Parts: sequence; structure tokens; C-alpha cells
Amino acid sequence: MDKSSGVGVLDKAAVLLDALEAGPATLAQLVTATGLARPTAHRLAVALEHHRLVSRDLQGRFVLGPRLGELAAAAGEDRLLAAAGPVLAALRDHTGESAQLFRRQGDQRICVAAAERPVGLRDSIPVGSALSMHAGSAAQTLLAWEEPDRLHRGLNGAKFTASTLSAVRRRGWAQSIAEREPGVASVSAPVRGPSGRVVAAVSISGPVERFTRQPGRQHAAAVVAAAGRLTEVLRRSQPQG
Repeated sequence: MDKSSGVGVLDKAAVLLDALEAGPATLAQLVTATGLARPTAHRLAVALEHHRLVSRDLQGRFVLGPRLGELAAAAGEDRLLAAAGPVLAALRDHTGESAQLFRRQGDQRICVAAAERPVGLRDSIPVGSALSMHAGSAAQTLLAWEEPDRLHRGLNGAKFTASTLSAVRRRGWAQSIAEREPGVASVSAPVRGPSGRVVAAVSISGPVERFTRQPGRQHAAAVVAAAGRLTEVLRRSQPQG
């Protein structure tokens, strides 16, 4: 190792991850590439696998794990927020409704960006607001593409069902009518990170009177297009290998 942080186990884990950057490796190949003792390399690889930083391919070789992609997406959050302002403003101007960007944080969803209607009836959701993951089209969107076990845990206490989320996945957007709050409707669509994982939801919300009982028919195309623009921002921010 060229540089030591003084924390041996982290230095060794970093060397192992560096070796996997070149592609899949058997344990023997990892030992050769890293210079680590075989028991040490195995112990570290299995520990990193536990934390999803390392995974296995179909041949049982070690590969970089999905958690690294999730962390990379989170590192792109500043790019996402920088792009969100103009995209949400354009969505608001096109639909005439308040627009928001939500990210999941544990059992809540946080409004991280918004573009409000300047006048008239509106459903104001200030930036920083923490809302439930149990109701609303943004909650449906953030949950619908989760791994099955997380999805089913998220349905506990939810006002929507597994069949609702199945429909969201099929059509690529979600809608809700008076689910989170009486008289309020919303439409949401997923923003995806470079790995394809859903990292945020774009939403518009407003009174049911304006949205009608089928808000998706009126607004889904515009919301999906806005979410697609933000997905493209994150895709372009991915370093090219």
C-alpha cells in the first residue's frame, strides 16, 4: 500500500475494493492483486459483502456491490438539487400546480426542493418538510421499486396496497386523491440514479377540484418528463470508465 491512513483494517478494505475496480475476482485473484494473506482477504471480502459493498457474480467471484452505486447516487445529490430548481419551475409553469422533489429518509420522505404556485389555492409543502411514507403519490413512488422485503415492510400501516404499487411500476407514475390530506391530490414519478435505482420522486400537488378524480390522466406525462430530465442529469454526472 502506497499510503496508510493509520487504520489498518480500512486500508486493507480499500486495497481490496481497488482490486475489484478492475472487474470480478476469485479469492485467489484477490490475494494476488492485493498482497493480503488469504484468510485476511476472505474475511474482509465477506465482511464487505455483508454491508453490500461487495457482491458475488453468478460464478461466485467477488464484484463491487450495489451499495457503492447507492452512495455514488447520494454523492450526486448536489447536482440533483442544482438541476431541480429550473426543472420544478418549468413543471409548475406547465401544469399550473406546485411542484416538489422528495427523497426518502428512513420512514419519512423529505421535500428537498419545491416550486410553489404564486397565487390561488395551493398545497404548500416547504423545503425541509418531513412527510409520511404511508400516504401520497410520492411515497408510493419511492416505495414501489424497493426490494421485496423493504416494500412489504413499507406497506405496514400504509393507505395504499401492494396492487397499487404494482400499478405504479407498470405505468411508471403514481397518483393519489385525498390519501395524505383531505381535498389534496398529487401525481409523482421516479428519478433514477446511474444504477437505475429510484433515488427521488418528482411530484405536483393541489386541490382535488383542479386535479379531478383522475389526476394522472391530466398531468402524468408532464411529471414523468420532468423526472426523466433529472434522471438524465444524474446519468450524465456518472464518471465514464
